[in-house]
Amino acid sequence: MQSPTLPPSMPSALRRVMRPLVRLMLRKGVTYTMFTDLLKGVFVDVAHREFGLDGTAPSDSRISLLTGVHRKDVRRLRSDGELALAALPANITLGAQLVQLWTETRPFCAAPGQALALPRLASVGGECSFDALVAKVSTDIRGRVVLDEWLRLGIVRLDEHDRVHLEAQAFVPQKGFDEKAAYFGHNLHDHACAAVHNLSTEGQPFFERSVHYDALSPASVEHLREVVARDGMQTLLGLSRLASELESADQPAPGQRQRITVGLYFYTETTDPDLPKTPEP
Repeated sequence: MQSPTLPPSMPSALRRVMRPLVRLMLRKGVTYTMFTDLLKGVFVDVAHREFGLDGTAPSDSRISLLTGVHRKDVRRLRSDGELALAALPANITLGAQLVQLWTETRPFCAAPGQALALPRLASVGGECSFDALVAKVSTDIRGRVVLDEWLRLGIVRLDEHDRVHLEAQAFVPQKGFDEKAAYFGHNLHDHACAAVHNLSTEGQPFFERSVHYDALSPASVEHLREVVARDGMQTLLGLSRLASELESADQPAPGQRQRITVGLYFYTETTDPDLPKTPEP
Protein backbone atom coordinates (compact mmCIF):
# COMPACT_ATOMS: atom_id res chain seq x y z
CA MET A 1 0.00 0.00 0.00
CA GLN A 2 1.44 3.35 -1.02
CA SER A 3 1.85 6.05 1.61
CA PRO A 4 -0.45 9.06 1.02
CA THR A 5 2.61 11.33 1.35
CA LEU A 6 4.61 9.47 -1.31
CA PRO A 7 4.78 11.41 -4.60
CA PRO A 8 3.34 9.27 -7.44
CA SER A 9 6.55 9.78 -9.45
CA MET A 10 8.73 8.21 -6.73
CA PRO A 11 8.02 4.49 -7.33
CA SER A 12 8.60 4.90 -11.06
CA ALA A 13 11.92 6.70 -10.49
CA LEU A 14 13.07 4.07 -7.97
CA ARG A 15 12.20 1.21 -10.36
CA ARG A 16 14.27 2.85 -13.09
CA VAL A 17 17.23 3.41 -10.77
CA MET A 18 17.10 -0.15 -9.48
CA ARG A 19 16.97 -1.93 -12.87
CA PRO A 20 20.71 -1.81 -13.67
CA LEU A 21 21.53 -2.68 -10.04
CA VAL A 22 19.26 -5.72 -10.16
CA ARG A 23 20.85 -6.70 -13.48
CA LEU A 24 24.28 -6.64 -11.82
CA MET A 25 23.02 -8.57 -8.78
CA LEU A 26 21.49 -11.32 -10.90
CA ARG A 27 24.70 -11.66 -12.90
CA LYS A 28 26.72 -12.00 -9.70
CA GLY A 29 24.35 -14.38 -7.90
CA VAL A 30 22.79 -11.91 -5.46
CA THR A 31 19.22 -13.14 -4.91
CA TYR A 32 16.19 -11.12 -3.81
CA THR A 33 16.45 -12.64 -0.32
CA MET A 34 20.12 -11.75 0.02
CA PHE A 35 19.48 -8.21 -1.16
CA THR A 36 16.55 -7.62 1.18
CA ASP A 37 18.71 -8.74 4.13
CA LEU A 38 21.39 -6.29 3.05
CA LEU A 39 18.84 -3.54 2.44
CA LYS A 40 17.31 -4.05 5.88
CA GLY A 41 20.66 -3.18 7.44
CA VAL A 42 20.99 -0.07 5.30
CA PHE A 43 17.50 1.15 6.29
CA VAL A 44 18.35 0.73 9.97
CA ASP A 45 21.76 2.38 9.63
CA VAL A 46 20.45 5.45 7.77
CA ALA A 47 17.56 5.88 10.20
CA HIS A 48 19.96 5.57 13.14
CA ARG A 49 22.45 8.10 11.76
CA GLU A 50 20.20 10.67 10.12
CA PHE A 51 16.76 10.59 11.69
CA GLY A 52 17.34 11.34 15.35
CA LEU A 53 15.36 13.98 17.23
CA ASP A 54 16.98 16.98 18.94
CA GLY A 55 20.44 15.53 18.55
CA THR A 56 19.45 12.25 20.23
CA ALA A 57 19.83 8.90 18.47
CA PRO A 58 16.43 7.35 17.65
CA SER A 59 15.13 4.45 19.72
CA ASP A 60 14.61 0.97 18.31
CA SER A 61 10.87 1.66 18.25
CA ARG A 62 11.28 4.89 16.29
CA ILE A 63 13.57 3.19 13.75
CA SER A 64 11.05 0.37 13.40
CA LEU A 65 8.27 2.91 12.82
CA LEU A 66 10.33 4.85 10.22
CA THR A 67 11.65 1.86 8.29
CA GLY A 68 9.06 -0.88 8.67
CA VAL A 69 11.80 -3.21 9.93
CA HIS A 70 10.67 -5.34 12.89
CA ARG A 71 11.97 -4.03 16.21
CA LYS A 72 13.65 -7.39 16.93
CA ASP A 73 15.65 -7.06 13.72
CA VAL A 74 16.44 -3.40 14.48
CA ARG A 75 17.90 -4.39 17.85
CA ARG A 76 19.94 -7.19 16.29
CA LEU A 77 21.31 -5.02 13.48
CA ARG A 78 22.25 -2.18 15.82
CA SER A 79 24.04 -4.57 18.16
CA ASP A 80 26.02 -6.06 15.28
CA GLY A 81 28.19 -2.93 15.28
CA GLU A 82 28.91 -0.12 12.85
CA LEU A 83 27.40 -0.36 9.36
CA ALA A 84 29.34 2.60 8.03
CA LEU A 85 30.28 2.86 4.37
CA ALA A 86 33.70 1.38 3.79
CA ALA A 87 36.46 3.69 2.62
CA LEU A 88 38.21 3.06 -0.66
CA PRO A 89 40.81 0.28 -0.26
CA ALA A 90 44.35 1.42 0.53
CA ASN A 91 45.71 0.11 -2.78
CA ILE A 92 43.27 2.35 -4.68
CA THR A 93 43.99 5.51 -2.69
CA LEU A 94 47.73 4.91 -3.10
CA GLY A 95 47.23 4.34 -6.82
CA ALA A 96 45.23 7.54 -7.21
CA GLN A 97 48.05 9.50 -5.57
CA LEU A 98 50.62 7.91 -7.87
CA VAL A 99 48.63 8.61 -11.03
CA GLN A 100 48.07 12.21 -9.97
CA LEU A 101 51.81 12.66 -9.39
CA TRP A 102 52.67 10.93 -12.65
CA THR A 103 50.30 13.05 -14.77
CA GLU A 104 50.85 16.42 -13.10
CA THR A 105 54.37 16.68 -11.69
CA ARG A 106 57.72 16.97 -13.40
CA PRO A 107 59.91 15.07 -14.12
CA PHE A 108 57.27 12.36 -14.49
CA CYS A 109 55.21 14.21 -17.12
CA ALA A 110 56.10 16.25 -20.21
CA ALA A 111 53.24 18.65 -19.38
CA PRO A 112 50.19 18.45 -17.12
CA GLY A 113 48.12 15.52 -18.35
CA GLN A 114 50.95 14.03 -20.43
CA ALA A 115 52.51 11.21 -18.41
CA LEU A 116 55.94 10.09 -19.62
CA ALA A 117 57.00 6.49 -20.17
CA LEU A 118 59.25 5.85 -17.16
CA PRO A 119 62.25 3.52 -16.92
CA ARG A 120 61.26 0.82 -14.47
CA LEU A 121 64.39 0.95 -12.31
CA ALA A 122 65.91 3.87 -10.43
CA SER A 123 69.33 2.51 -11.43
CA VAL A 124 68.42 3.36 -15.05
CA GLY A 125 66.12 6.41 -14.80
CA GLY A 126 67.21 7.91 -11.50
CA GLU A 127 64.72 10.49 -10.24
CA CYS A 128 62.65 10.03 -13.39
CA SER A 129 61.84 6.32 -12.96
CA PHE A 130 58.88 4.25 -11.84
CA ASP A 131 60.75 3.28 -8.69
CA ALA A 132 61.30 6.97 -7.90
CA LEU A 133 57.63 7.75 -8.57
CA VAL A 134 56.51 5.15 -6.02
CA ALA A 135 59.11 6.31 -3.50
CA LYS A 136 57.72 9.87 -3.71
CA VAL A 137 54.40 8.63 -2.31
CA SER A 138 55.41 5.70 -0.10
CA THR A 139 58.73 4.41 1.21
CA ASP A 140 57.01 1.31 2.63
CA ILE A 141 56.07 -0.26 -0.72
CA ARG A 142 58.56 -1.23 -3.40
CA GLY A 143 58.00 -0.13 -6.97
CA ARG A 144 58.02 -3.75 -8.17
CA VAL A 145 55.03 -4.61 -5.95
CA VAL A 146 52.99 -1.71 -7.37
CA LEU A 147 54.08 -2.52 -10.91
CA ASP A 148 53.04 -6.19 -10.68
CA GLU A 149 49.61 -5.21 -9.36
CA TRP A 150 49.13 -2.52 -12.01
CA LEU A 151 50.14 -4.90 -14.77
CA ARG A 152 47.50 -7.32 -13.48
CA LEU A 153 44.85 -4.59 -13.49
CA GLY A 154 45.80 -3.24 -16.92
CA ILE A 155 46.69 0.22 -15.62
CA VAL A 156 50.20 0.15 -17.08
CA ARG A 157 52.20 -1.81 -19.64
CA LEU A 158 55.91 -2.57 -20.04
CA ASP A 159 57.58 -2.06 -23.41
CA GLU A 160 60.59 -3.85 -24.87
CA HIS A 161 62.92 -1.24 -23.34
CA ASP A 162 61.64 -1.93 -19.79
CA ARG A 163 59.77 1.37 -19.67
CA VAL A 164 56.44 1.68 -17.86
CA HIS A 165 53.57 3.31 -19.78
CA LEU A 166 50.41 4.60 -18.11
CA GLU A 167 47.46 3.09 -19.96
CA ALA A 168 44.76 5.28 -18.40
CA GLN A 169 45.02 8.89 -17.26
CA ALA A 170 42.96 8.18 -14.18
CA PHE A 171 43.17 5.34 -11.73
CA VAL A 172 40.42 3.14 -13.14
CA PRO A 173 41.45 -0.53 -13.31
CA GLN A 174 40.73 -2.31 -16.59
CA LYS A 175 40.72 -5.69 -14.83
CA GLY A 176 40.11 -6.85 -11.27
CA PHE A 177 36.47 -7.00 -10.16
CA ASP A 178 37.11 -6.02 -6.54
CA GLU A 179 38.92 -2.85 -7.55
CA LYS A 180 36.28 -1.87 -10.10
CA ALA A 181 33.53 -2.65 -7.57
CA ALA A 182 35.14 -0.26 -5.08
CA TYR A 183 34.94 2.57 -7.62
CA PHE A 184 31.41 1.49 -8.58
CA GLY A 185 30.25 1.89 -4.98
CA HIS A 186 32.12 5.14 -4.42
CA ASN A 187 31.05 6.89 -7.62
CA LEU A 188 27.40 5.79 -7.66
CA HIS A 189 27.06 6.65 -3.97
CA ASP A 190 28.30 10.20 -4.49
CA HIS A 191 26.28 10.72 -7.68
CA ALA A 192 23.15 9.46 -5.90
CA CYS A 193 23.86 11.72 -2.91
CA ALA A 194 24.06 14.76 -5.20
CA ALA A 195 20.82 13.80 -6.98
CA VAL A 196 18.97 13.10 -3.70
CA HIS A 197 20.16 16.41 -2.26
CA ASN A 198 18.86 18.23 -5.34
CA LEU A 199 15.45 16.56 -4.94
CA SER A 200 15.27 17.77 -1.34
CA THR A 201 15.40 21.48 -2.37
CA GLU A 202 17.40 22.17 0.78
CA GLY A 203 20.52 24.31 0.49
CA GLN A 204 22.54 25.08 -2.63
CA PRO A 205 22.03 22.43 -5.33
CA PHE A 206 24.95 20.37 -6.58
CA PHE A 207 25.90 20.55 -10.25
CA GLU A 208 24.27 17.59 -12.02
CA ARG A 209 23.56 17.96 -15.70
CA SER A 210 23.41 15.72 -18.77
CA VAL A 211 22.41 15.80 -22.44
CA HIS A 212 20.12 13.26 -24.13
CA TYR A 213 19.66 12.33 -27.80
CA ASP A 214 17.83 9.25 -29.11
CA ALA A 215 18.06 9.26 -32.92
CA LEU A 216 21.82 8.89 -33.52
CA SER A 217 23.53 6.40 -35.82
CA PRO A 218 26.11 3.92 -34.43
CA ALA A 219 28.87 5.86 -36.21
CA SER A 220 27.84 9.12 -34.56
CA VAL A 221 27.69 7.42 -31.17
CA GLU A 222 31.25 6.15 -31.60
CA HIS A 223 32.40 9.63 -32.61
CA LEU A 224 30.79 11.09 -29.49
CA ARG A 225 32.32 8.34 -27.35
CA GLU A 226 35.81 9.29 -28.57
CA VAL A 227 35.21 13.01 -27.98
CA VAL A 228 33.90 12.43 -24.46
CA ALA A 229 36.85 10.17 -23.63
CA ARG A 230 39.34 12.76 -24.90
CA ASP A 231 37.80 16.08 -23.86
CA GLY A 232 36.17 14.74 -20.72
CA MET A 233 39.47 13.33 -19.51
CA GLN A 234 41.17 16.67 -20.08
CA THR A 235 38.42 18.42 -18.12
CA LEU A 236 38.82 16.03 -15.20
CA LEU A 237 42.60 16.36 -15.23
CA GLY A 238 42.29 20.15 -15.18
CA LEU A 239 39.91 19.99 -12.22
CA SER A 240 42.25 17.55 -10.49
CA ARG A 241 45.18 19.96 -10.89
CA LEU A 242 43.14 22.85 -9.50
CA ALA A 243 41.90 20.79 -6.55
CA SER A 244 45.45 19.63 -5.83
CA GLU A 245 46.75 23.23 -5.82
CA LEU A 246 43.93 24.38 -3.54
CA GLU A 247 44.39 21.45 -1.17
CA SER A 248 48.12 22.16 -0.90
CA ALA A 249 47.36 25.74 0.19
CA ASP A 250 44.34 24.95 2.38
CA GLN A 251 44.54 24.64 6.15
CA PRO A 252 40.96 23.80 7.16
CA ALA A 253 40.07 24.06 10.83
CA PRO A 254 39.20 20.85 12.71
CA GLY A 255 35.77 19.67 11.63
CA GLN A 256 35.82 21.69 8.39
CA ARG A 257 37.76 19.27 6.20
CA GLN A 258 35.64 18.23 3.21
CA ARG A 259 35.98 15.85 0.30
CA ILE A 260 34.65 16.19 -3.26
CA THR A 261 33.84 13.93 -6.18
CA VAL A 262 33.56 15.26 -9.73
CA GLY A 263 32.65 12.79 -12.46
CA LEU A 264 31.66 12.31 -16.08
CA TYR A 265 29.91 9.35 -17.65
CA PHE A 266 28.82 8.20 -21.09
CA TYR A 267 26.11 5.64 -21.85
CA THR A 268 24.38 4.38 -24.97
CA GLU A 269 21.80 1.73 -25.84
CA THR A 270 19.31 1.02 -28.61
CA THR A 271 16.38 3.44 -28.53
CA ASP A 272 13.06 1.85 -27.60
CA PRO A 273 10.82 2.48 -30.65
CA ASP A 274 7.75 2.66 -28.40
CA LEU A 275 9.09 5.56 -26.38
CA PRO A 276 8.38 9.17 -27.43
CA LYS A 277 11.34 11.04 -28.90
CA THR A 278 13.31 12.91 -26.26
CA PRO A 279 13.28 16.68 -26.89
CA GLU A 280 16.69 18.17 -27.58
CA PRO A 281 18.24 20.13 -24.67
